[in-house]
Amino acid sequence: MEDIIEGRVWTLGRDVDTDQIISGKYLTIIDPNELKKHVFEIALPEFAAQARTGDILIADENFGSGSSREHAPQAMRAIGVAAVVADSFARIFFRNAINLGLPAIEVRGVRAIFETGDVARIEMRRGTVTNLRTGASVPFPPLPPHLMRLLEAGGLVEKVRQELEARKASPGASP
Repeated sequence: MEDIIEGRVWTLGRDVDTDQIISGKYLTIIDPNELKKHVFEIALPEFAAQARTGDILIADENFGSGSSREHAPQAMRAIGVAAVVADSFARIFFRNAINLGLPAIEVRGVRAIFETGDVARIEMRRGTVTNLRTGASVPFPPLPPHLMRLLEAGGLVEKVRQELEARKASPGASP
């Protein structure tokens, strides 16, 4: 994960639940490449066909509410979403996203400054999201260092894998 993320914006409203992200009928699919074909099938029917790697989702309050399934952030990551920025997140979605290596950034007032098609610039360590079309910008508290390390590693599983490899390479050293 880069410190600066830029990408085309897709906007969503409030209370986008995990069923809107990936319908429950696809929960038997474990292949992320198959899951990504069904992302936002109802809420944004054109998304799966038109999404590009590096796109950014910007939403209102309570993004990712509903079930605790990991399929939602997994499918978004598989389709190439670079980050999800919202006024607020359901806590379990937030943790699932971070654990899977998908930046989830809570920024009060962010939805109000973007329209679909705008380009966003997210400065992770500085803590700003800027609309490059209008110049409007909103600050956010940067993620804590331990969450940034998880994202930089590509998620929790990748971080643990890297730590285990480091232990194998240097027995007795702590990662």
